Amino acid sequence: RSGGMSNELNNIISRTTDGVYEGVAIGGDRYPGSTFMDHVLRYQDTPGVKMIVVLGEIGGTEEYKICRGIQEGRLTKPVVCWCIGTCATMFSSEVQFGHAGACANQASETAVAKNQALKEAGVFVPPSFDELGEIIQSVYEDLVARGVIVPAQEVPPPTVPMDYSWARELGLIRKPASFMTSICDERGQELIYAGMPITEVFKEEMGIGGVLGLLWFQRRLPKYACQFIEMCLMVTADHGPAVSGAHNTIICARAGKDLVSSLTSGLLTIGDRFGGALDAAAKMFSKAFDSGIIPMEFVNKMKKEGKL
Repeated sequence: RSGGMSNELNNIISRTTDGVYEGVAIGGDRYPGSTFMDHVLRYQDTPGVKMIVVLGEIGGTEEYKICRGIQEGRLTKPVVCWCIGTCATMFSSEVQFGHAGACANQASETAVAKNQALKEAGVFVPPSFDELGEIIQSVYEDLVARGVIVPAQEVPPPTVPMDYSWARELGLIRKPASFMTSICDERGQELIYAGMPITEVFKEEMGIGGVLGLLWFQRRLPKYACQFIEMCLMVTADHGPAVSGAHNTIICARAGKDLVSSLTSGLLTIGDRFGGALDAAAKMFSKAFDSGIIPMEFVNKMKKEGKL
């Protein structure tokens, strides 16, 4: 009847038998939602249940229904039961034991009277709660000896993972890297670009184009592709001092700003009209080509739209 005591009862049964098939706490209310007999009869009809354990308490008459069930032949499986609250007889007046229904309003509702009635009906009743585990084990072992119960194999308990901070302190794990790269590798004795040691890069004289092929495309490019990359770099290496980016950088430097600030002022001017003009032009050319218009029409159209 007690939800809290059901935890201890499950513990006792688990330590003295091969486990609990099902456990229900009906609660100690005066008018519970279900009764002992509701569940005891259900367990009687459940093939997996071989013995029934009931933990009653002072107050109410539910335990007497179990007695009648045994006497009428409705309950044939072994029943172990104990009603807690036997200490109530030590008090000169009635005592309310926590639960709303844990109070004996008449002699038949005392724990002592119910334990005696259960014992006379053929229920296995221990002398005290302390010996409940022993009598459960005794009934269980008898059922095993008679072949009624085939003990289930003990399931190995799941491994509890080690605490992260403790495992890290022991050096078993480490915090994952915040930044990762699959292009270059600096962990060993030699720098590696896309799987190729830097000494091999120098030995084969791959040049800037070959290195950029490894870093940008993660592969070795053919000679003509490397030459094309190097040609692009040579052509675009310097646009001179007149473009807006260089001009702004020069002005900031003459104004006494530091190198980083001067460079940043020039970089901030990059957009579709400078620096990024190649990207914008490529998009425009591609769109014009896909549309099938001739260059003259394209130029006139861009001028009309104010983009040239």
